[in-house]
Amino acid sequence: MRRAIIRTWLATTLATAAPVAQAFAAEGMAVDVVHFWVSKSEAAALDVYRKAWAAAGNQWVDMPAENKVAVQRVVSDRIANGYAPAVMQWNANEGSRELPEMGIVLDIDDVTQADHWRDVIPATVFDRISSKGKVYFAPTNIHAENWLWTSTAALAEAGVKTPQTWDELFDAADKIQATGRRAIALGGARWEVSLIFNDIVYHKFGPEGYARLMSGDAELVQDPRMIEALDMLLRLSDYVEPIEQRKDKTWADAAAAVGQGKAGMQFMGDWAKGELAARGYSVDKDFDCSLVPGTSIAYFMVIDAFAFPLTNREGTAQAQQAFARMVLDRDNQVAFSRIKGSLPVRTDVDPSGLDRCGKLGLEMIKAHKGEVSAQSQAMPTQMSEGWIAVVGDFFNNRNMSPHEVQKRLHDLLMQR
Repeated sequence: MRRAIIRTWLATTLATAAPVAQAFAAEGMAVDVVHFWVSKSEAAALDVYRKAWAAAGNQWVDMPAENKVAVQRVVSDRIANGYAPAVMQWNANEGSRELPEMGIVLDIDDVTQADHWRDVIPATVFDRISSKGKVYFAPTNIHAENWLWTSTAALAEAGVKTPQTWDELFDAADKIQATGRRAIALGGARWEVSLIFNDIVYHKFGPEGYARLMSGDAELVQDPRMIEALDMLLRLSDYVEPIEQRKDKTWADAAAAVGQGKAGMQFMGDWAKGELAARGYSVDKDFDCSLVPGTSIAYFMVIDAFAFPLTNREGTAQAQQAFARMVLDRDNQVAFSRIKGSLPVRTDVDPSGLDRCGKLGLEMIKAHKGEVSAQSQAMPTQMSEGWIAVVGDFFNNRNMSPHEVQKRLHDLLMQR
């Protein structure tokens, strides 16, 4: 979000939109919610909160956007016009701290203290939703990016088991491809490629090296292991559809291909499990889950959340606080994550309702085992987007050498 837009909004908020604010407030406790949860499973998961909000006698004005970038554009435009939304979906990551620093979001510290969030939320999550001692984000769930989803039927026909090493993964890919199926399912978005690359980076550099790179260590990018990682990523591109054939496909389409047995594997966060379940597929029957080889001691955490822009509408702050309280309700947390394929942020939930994949993730979080921030969470927003663009173009277009990409990544991190 551009600082110029924010400054414009801060001035406009104090002087405009009074008649609109009165009309909105007259509707009672209402919120307009900007989000990008639009796939089948995501929409179904969001219904948990929509229904809970309505059941309390409140009103929800739904404002879906195509993706994260579209949400940022909608929010920026509305802020610039002095009419910020009451609620917006946001990732609680390194870049999200820009919002409270600019003074454009409501702190919900009174709610978090009254409801003792610190006692039931992992320290890693609590740190991510806070800035300078106050809480600004209501976390909905925890995802992990480093999952490998495999088709039971595809692997069985190929005569292979779920790969536990990268050598086994490439062997499985060759054998799946030989059966006429696509070995690896992938959509057309560059961030999907970045998820795979981050797995490889962790495998090649280990926990410490991964953390340094995700923190922007430009010097480490020049390490020879970066070339090895890029070579491995390029090798994987032989097993996916060409970009021309998948440019209009999404990660959800790729997940469906695994569930249908049309593809053997997908590298994707655990939101893929939610999509598979929403389409009628079952873990252990139709698909299997495991952490990507080389990352089994890590949990690449992504924290989804809602933020609450400051507005000049009467009664909105009260509604925003009530919304935050609803998000952390224990039953809502469990119901949402069961559909979304994620984990609740609360550690005091009953794990019996989780499947095998969910229980593994919950155990790792409770034990503080291998918690690491995903690349999109650790890097500042602009740097993260640059990283994703370079890696995605390298994989999709195959028009750069690994050494050229290494230089581009080094130059990108040097801009920090």
